[in-house]
Parts: sequence; structure tokens; C-alpha cells
Amino acid sequence: MQAPEEAHEALEKGARLGYGARGLVYLIVGSFALLAALGRGGTTDTQGALRTLLSQPFGKILLALVALGLLAHALWRLLMAVRNPEGRHVAARAGYLGSFLGNMALALFAGSLALPGMIGRPGGSGGSGDWTAMLMSQPFGQWLVGAAGAVAIGVGVAFAVVAVRASFERQLDERACHPAIRTICRAGILSRGVVAALVGGFLIIAAWQADPAEAKGLAAALAALRQQPYGPWLLGAVALGLVAFAFYSLVAARYRRIQTRA
Repeated sequence: MQAPEEAHEALEKGARLGYGARGLVYLIVGSFALLAALGRGGTTDTQGALRTLLSQPFGKILLALVALGLLAHALWRLLMAVRNPEGRHVAARAGYLGSFLGNMALALFAGSLALPGMIGRPGGSGGSGDWTAMLMSQPFGQWLVGAAGAVAIGVGVAFAVVAVRASFERQLDERACHPAIRTICRAGILSRGVVAALVGGFLIIAAWQADPAEAKGLAAALAALRQQPYGPWLLGAVALGLVAFAFYSLVAARYRRIQTRA
């Protein structure tokens, strides 16, 4: 039986709120990375961005709204994967399922910060090394970590393809299809792909060397960029790209066509 109209409207609003929440998180991540490129601080990841929100005035209220948005966004992604209202291929549906898991984990983390004691312990999510060590302790653990790294690289390549083809525009209202908006969004999506591929590469190194310490999350991957030749310039370019990805998320929050019916 089809869900009531109100449920579809609530899910659409939640999906848009989730895009806005993601935009806010990546704006903070990109800003920290840009400051690090200028030698004025360190990098952070999405969890660090949420902790930064917590330290602001009315931080718990803001975090609760972000958690709600990410939760609603996760549920919409799950709907996209299971019911496939856009008629996408299997790989795209698998990507939506991965997005569901990522958004759900981040929503729970935000909730644990906003409502300590009610949703797990505050900030109870471990770093990449923690879950990598856990996986490696399992049978075929190195293969599992290596597979996770390959998936992350695949996600990065998928982001790059979307950026080059500008295929995201097919999902946007025509009012958002402006050359300047297209350019910024493409840069943002490409930068997000670069970061995903970097994280995947570190996971494969960790699997190859059987050393969980080699696994690096978003913050460490960005910090590693700064250690390369012309590192501050590379990090600065990726940082601006992540700010552009935040801009794309905000554009999607306003102009993406949200499908909730199969």
C-alpha cells in the first residue's frame, strides 16, 4: 500500500535537510583544510566538523538538527537503493546503500554528541585505525580491508566520472543549471572523489602491510597531502574543492529533484 502523501513530503523535506547538513559539515572540513594549507592549524574530518559545531553557541541544538537531517537523508538513500524510484542501475543502487550506511553512522555520531547518554556514549565512533584493526582480526581480515579500500577508490572514480560528465545536472532543477554553478559543483564533486580515492589507497596499503596504523581517515589523508611536494598548494586546491562540494550539497538541498515513489 502506498504511503500517505504526508509521508512522501516529510521524506522529501528530510532529504533536503540532509543535503544541507552535509553541506555544513563539508564547509567546516574544507575550511579547516584551507587553514592547514596556510599553516594555521590542522585538518579535520566529518566527525571533527561535528565536534566543532558542538562548541558553538546553541551547539547541541544545531547538532540535533544536523543529526535529524542526516538520519532523514540516510532513510531516503535506503529507499533509493531498495525501491529504486529513479530506475537506476545496480551499481548506482549499491552506491545509495553505501551512502545510507555512511549517513546513518554520521547521524548516530552527531546524535551521541547532542544527546550524550541517550544515543550511545558521546563521540563513541572509533577512528579508521580502530575499525581496520577490528576487521583484520577476523578471518580473511586483510582481504576485507583491501576490499574496503578498493570500494573507496571505486567511489572516488565514480565521483570523478560524475564531475567530468556533469551528469549531476540531470537531477537538478533547470534553474540551477547555470555555467558558473556547473563549474563549482564539478570542482567540488571531483575533490570529493580525490579524497575518497586517497582514503582507499591508504586502506589498501594497510591491508598489504597488515598494519592498521597505515589506515587513514579523511583528516589524515588531507594531512598527508601537505607532506607531498608542493603539498600546501595541493592541500589548498583540495580544500577549496571541498568547500565547493559543500556548495554543491547546498544547491542539491534546494534544487535536486527528490524522487520518493517507485
